[in-house]
Amino acid sequence: MQDGRIQKGNETRRTVLGRAVSIASVEGLDGLSLGRLAAELELSKSGVFALFGSKEELQLATVRAAQRIYVEVVIEPVRRLPAGVGQLWELCLRWLEYSRTRVFAGGCFFYAVGAEFDARPGRVRDALAASSLAWHRTVLEMCQAAAASGELRADADLEQLAFEFSSFLEYANALSLLHGQDGPYDRARRSVLLLLRSESADESLLPAG
Repeated sequence: MQDGRIQKGNETRRTVLGRAVSIASVEGLDGLSLGRLAAELELSKSGVFALFGSKEELQLATVRAAQRIYVEVVIEPVRRLPAGVGQLWELCLRWLEYSRTRVFAGGCFFYAVGAEFDARPGRVRDALAASSLAWHRTVLEMCQAAAASGELRADADLEQLAFEFSSFLEYANALSLLHGQDGPYDRARRSVLLLLRSESADESLLPAG
């Protein structure tokens, strides 16, 4: 009986967080409330409150849920590939597809909520900052692995490469959302390709255009 209650609680938690990440990616984390989620999902407010306890805990759980989805969709498939510029290129394509297909209703979840909390000290901001740093480390580590494999130029500035790589992706996400167009993704794709070709030890390892 107890196991059944735990399983039901876990299922309810997943349902609530699935809706929460969708709302937050469009309206921000401040758009979340226990009462709203209970009403929309036809759950008891007391039951939802028992799962999270406070709005801040709900926000933190939503950030963690979004991060799990992000890692599963964007990062894990690419980590299984051999290190090199091809891996970085695939990371670019995965990220652009993640944003373009609206895995989260509001595009990139972390771009959306990062602007909401970047000047607001607290646990939520700390969680978002940690997610941002984890993403940067992932890109930088793949750059470092590509350099170690000999596929990047010996004088490549890896920190700069990681910074520019991410910047092109995030700007495409922002413009696409603002203007309702896919064109920025094509431009970002080309920009990243030119960037990687310029830093590659062998341009033939990447598509021609």
